[in-house]
Amino acid sequence: MSRKPPSGAVVAGIDFARWAVILCKPDAAERGLVDAVLERIEGSGISVSARTELIAEPWQAHVAYRDMLADPGRFPPNLPSYIDTAYAGRKVTVALAHGDTDIHARLRRLIGHTDPVTAVPGTIRGDLGNDSITAAREGRRLVRNLVHTSDDAEAARRDFGTWFGAGRALKISDFSRCSVILCKPDAVERDLVDAVLERIAAEGATVTNRCDVVVQPWQAHVHYWDLLVDADWFPDRDIPACLDEAYAGRQVAVALAHGEAGMHARLRDLLGHFDPTHAAPGTIRGDLGKDSLSAALAEKRLVRNLVHTSDDPDAARRDFGTWFGASRRALLAPTLPAQNTPADA
Repeated sequence: MSRKPPSGAVVAGIDFARWAVILCKPDAAERGLVDAVLERIEGSGISVSARTELIAEPWQAHVAYRDMLADPGRFPPNLPSYIDTAYAGRKVTVALAHGDTDIHARLRRLIGHTDPVTAVPGTIRGDLGNDSITAAREGRRLVRNLVHTSDDAEAARRDFGTWFGAGRALKISDFSRCSVILCKPDAVERDLVDAVLERIAAEGATVTNRCDVVVQPWQAHVHYWDLLVDADWFPDRDIPACLDEAYAGRQVAVALAHGEAGMHARLRDLLGHFDPTHAAPGTIRGDLGKDSLSAALAEKRLVRNLVHTSDDPDAARRDFGTWFGASRRALLAPTLPAQNTPADA
């Protein structure tokens, strides 16, 4: 006999402590405020992906409001008809938000109080809302408050299954919007990891999933495969030995940077020239680097230049597998197919 899965566990492999579902409700769609809502969320430093427009089916709204429907003592008996009127057959936009483990609380603070007239300025409902619970009660309908985000990790699991579909296959993220940051051993030893990541975040990237890694030899070899393959270009140095000396058994810090398409080139510009002495002021290597290629050549070693970011989407894919491990792909933003009833159906 098959077992029912645990409550809310609608999809495996996603750490819902770091994921939330954003539902831009029919009033947001009808008032043309979906872009404004999502931009406010992204502007708070939370990565938004997998935006999908769809026509809400009755069951989706029923599941979304299940707590209210199952509480006969608090809500009017005609609540089901309010929900159907508000949602069934109407356009909504859903998206995924990705961040750190406090993402749900951050989003709930950002969207503000359920009643727009009570929501404080600076929140989405406080600034953009134009309805009230009082008006909703008088009109015998739901309050129009623009947006919902998942309350917590368990709610995010349910919301994902409700709006994106529990049975949908996930694909690896669009790596054009994700880069791997590698803070090299010299950044760790000089206690510059925080400074490097802060500089990257200040450029508009969302930095997540920072972790410390003790480098295994294979990781350095895979990461610097091009140096090993073209070792004949470096007759003055033993490249495998240089890599092992610089990396094997030493600590690095890795993180993910999320942003817009084209972010790889912007991050590489921010890093600066690989030789810190040639890196321009205002770049990370230009401002924080203290090594030089000439010193590295004289000592027959690799230049110490603090940080690497992925060159392009293909490199980001390789870097992710190298430093995070392919089995941890749930850290990345999934690219999801459209829901069964797309908005343009």
